[in-house]
Amino acid sequence: MVQAASPNGSLQGGQWQQLWDRLQHKTGRMIERIGSKSPHVAAADTGIYDDMRLDWWTSGFWPGLLWIMYDMTGQELYKKAAWEWDARIEQKMLQDNNFHHDVGFQFSPTAVMKYKLTGDEDGRRRGLAAANFLAGRFNLAGRFLRAWNQDKTGWSIIDSAMNLSILFWASEESGDPRFAHIAKAHADTIIEHFIREDGSVRHIVHFDPDTGDFVEALGGQGAAPDSAWSRGAAWAIHGLANVYRYTGDARYLHASQRAAHYFLSMLPADDVPHWDFRASGQLDGEPRDTSAAACAASGLIELAEALPAVQGRVYRDAAERIVSSLAANYAAWDNETHEAILLEGTGNKPAGSNINVSLIYGDYFFVEAVAKLIGWHNRIF
Repeated sequence: MVQAASPNGSLQGGQWQQLWDRLQHKTGRMIERIGSKSPHVAAADTGIYDDMRLDWWTSGFWPGLLWIMYDMTGQELYKKAAWEWDARIEQKMLQDNNFHHDVGFQFSPTAVMKYKLTGDEDGRRRGLAAANFLAGRFNLAGRFLRAWNQDKTGWSIIDSAMNLSILFWASEESGDPRFAHIAKAHADTIIEHFIREDGSVRHIVHFDPDTGDFVEALGGQGAAPDSAWSRGAAWAIHGLANVYRYTGDARYLHASQRAAHYFLSMLPADDVPHWDFRASGQLDGEPRDTSAAACAASGLIELAEALPAVQGRVYRDAAERIVSSLAANYAAWDNETHEAILLEGTGNKPAGSNINVSLIYGDYFFVEAVAKLIGWHNRIF
């Protein structure tokens, strides 16, 4: 177990570095055990990550975690383990595949980060190609990025807030403003249609793709169309804070804050959310989602750094409490055979899928948040 938190619930001083050191040790074991697998879910009873296809939306998180470790430590172990991932994912582009709105999750932590850290021109090329692919999913009527594939024409989801960063990066890198235009247009649609007045967040919004008119909200991975899926809130907090960092437009900052205030107001005593804040009248029996906690914590740090110190302190304090609770109560530190970091993630509760498991994106955002807390500034998203 990590050291006890301070009376306000957060680790203090050198304890953050100790937590980082522990993450380094854990990641070294993960490299040995995960190998070339593309991890998504580790069941609670085995602790062994699966091996998903490379066009699955989570394929960028494990190598992204490794690139953060390399950037923070300079150790070649992490660089070597991360190096080939963007090439492997790109190869799937040349086959029948199911790439969609989440290419930002797949290529930002791999190709773009590889280029940022090493100057690798293939990484740059792959990142720009992914941005082109994502931009091609923009529906002019309604000003939204289409979610998923198959028969879901007109669907858009809050997860896309986190994929906008690759468009902003591509705009800066290529000098072509069209990428940023699309990203801002979609962010405007998020503010208008996804974030409710109270700060809670919809998962899916269905538009008429021909007219752009709002058709309906759908529950998606939340409990119901009018519920408050906690990971959706985390995507909004982090994603819109990122948009503010790229644009300097206060509308995105304020929208992120609104989602953050709702999220924080609904947290239970240990600061790790249930999977949906409106799942039932009595949340005590509902599962937690540590992946929502980790992503929200990283987004709260973005908010803190976007604001003057006095105003930002409330968000950093909240992030520290969340990370401290995850480290003390929800991490698989002592099981040498467990391949994941965080326990008690919830993937898709309405579908009965991946409940009380470890999720690679939870691990990624946990590492991202801890890295930020000890001074990492070389952002991926």
